[in-house]
Amino acid sequence: MPARALAALAVAFAWCLALAAVPAVGQEPVLTPFVADVLWAPNPASGSDGRRHLVYELRVANTTASGLALNKVEVLDEPSGKLLLSLDRDGLGTRFSIGGRRGSESADLGVGQFGVLFLHVALEPGDLPRAIAHRLSLRLVQPDIDFSATVARTPVVGRPEVVLGPPLLGTGYVAADGCCDSIRHVRALLALNGHFTLAQRFAIDWEQIDSENRVVKGDTKTLSNYVIYGRDVLAVADGTVVSSRNDLPEQVPGALPQGMTIDQADGNFVVLDIGGGNYVLYAHMQPGSVTVKAGARVKRGDVLGKVGNTGNTQAPHLHLHVMDGPSPLASNGLPYVFDSFKLTAVDKAGTADFDKAEATGSPLTLTPVSPPQVLSRVLPLDLSVVEFAR
Repeated sequence: MPARALAALAVAFAWCLALAAVPAVGQEPVLTPFVADVLWAPNPASGSDGRRHLVYELRVANTTASGLALNKVEVLDEPSGKLLLSLDRDGLGTRFSIGGRRGSESADLGVGQFGVLFLHVALEPGDLPRAIAHRLSLRLVQPDIDFSATVARTPVVGRPEVVLGPPLLGTGYVAADGCCDSIRHVRALLALNGHFTLAQRFAIDWEQIDSENRVVKGDTKTLSNYVIYGRDVLAVADGTVVSSRNDLPEQVPGALPQGMTIDQADGNFVVLDIGGGNYVLYAHMQPGSVTVKAGARVKRGDVLGKVGNTGNTQAPHLHLHVMDGPSPLASNGLPYVFDSFKLTAVDKAGTADFDKAEATGSPLTLTPVSPPQVLSRVLPLDLSVVEFAR
């Protein structure tokens, strides 16, 4: 056996002996073959399904000279130990991203690697923990031993939910790529200025359907054929404009643009300070349509611009999210609710069905909500179809 392999085996064997010698879990100190931490303490979001949702990220790093095979991660209520969520190896393989990079999902960690587990815990009504912990069960590949520990304890943040008015008016608005298990926003983890940020955790890309349930009718390269194109974008609360942009050209629909710089990603945009440490981003508006500049005071319902297709976008839509700082990217995304809307349908066929409708003009496969529900102070979940009124 090569010397390098012998050395690795010796290190792993030392781990085996050390783990066997440590006190039982719950006593300190306990030697673990990994480190784990929650990147941001979760804020519960009140969903349109009547449940509270924890959407957050768990970082796990391999500290050994052996590969680690993750077998199970359980989310536990603290201090009761009640099981809130259990992910087996297959589930982990779709949610655990090596290096935090979307598209690099695996349930295995190599020597010196770390990964980020994107978690969603849907809580039943009335069931809201004050704190949570995570029980990790894994296998050290060499010398083939199992290990389990409860780690990464974190409070559940009790920050008041941000209440918004309508960003648009009318019927048939689709909450695309929304909370809580869609990928494009929920997993938009970025390394900026030497640390991770995730401003888009609760973002929604608002699109709109017509009476035939189509987001676009006719040539999909023609902007005016998209139902939402040119709709007025409204201030969701009284506030002060922090920043805006109005000069970027429209993109041709159908594909994300190439060579987009980070400062152009949001296209023509507005960031609105609505108080309490809460900021709202409106992105991808039409060139020349943005009506406000930094320092302007606006009232709820004021027109800020018109829906367009500028920046990093492949179809006209309004990107909206709430964050804890003025930077659209280098901030932490916060949950929010709308004070009122009417829920009329849900696309239960999923993101693939929506993507097809956007790309081809086919109708969405909708499940009507009958009768429509007028909901207050909740967040429309992914692919909900809603009506906004003043």
